[in-house]
Amino acid sequence: MSADREVQRHRQRVIRDILREEEPVADQRELVERLRKIGIPATQPSVSRDLKEIGAVRSGGRYYIPSWAERADESPFLRVLGLIRSVRTAGPYQMLILTQEGAGAAVAAAIDASDWEDLVGTVAGYSSVLLLTEHKFFQEMLIHRLKFFRDEYGAEGEEEDEAEDEEGS
Repeated sequence: MSADREVQRHRQRVIRDILREEEPVADQRELVERLRKIGIPATQPSVSRDLKEIGAVRSGGRYYIPSWAERADESPFLRVLGLIRSVRTAGPYQMLILTQEGAGAAVAAAIDASDWEDLVGTVAGYSSVLLLTEHKFFQEMLIHRLKFFRDEYGAEGEEEDEAEDEEGS
């Protein structure tokens, strides 16, 4: 492992520890400052990348690491990640995963086995899976979860998620 990657992994471990503290972190500037106070140099762009890589999300005016990001290595979803071609929103509270031909049922079964609390249900097609959420917040959490898995564990060359554009609006 390169020295730069070791520094990044150390900084990410410290960021996880900071986010677990009782005092909430409201924005990335605050996190950069807290890192500097304990002797870890960081820039806003590096902290932004770190937050994304560790699966942190911002909600309610603070950053935190959802439980699914902490336990990602144990998820049955990892077995089927390579079968996913793309992900996009499909209206309010719904996401559509397009899979390789014939893989819809396997992907839906892995998602169901992962017991994602932000889902109301899945509907498997031949080469797709419809994910149903209860409200917009859970849909946004699902977008973050899918991006996290893609970025942390996904294969090179995967199609970009169309949901990315939806999240920014």
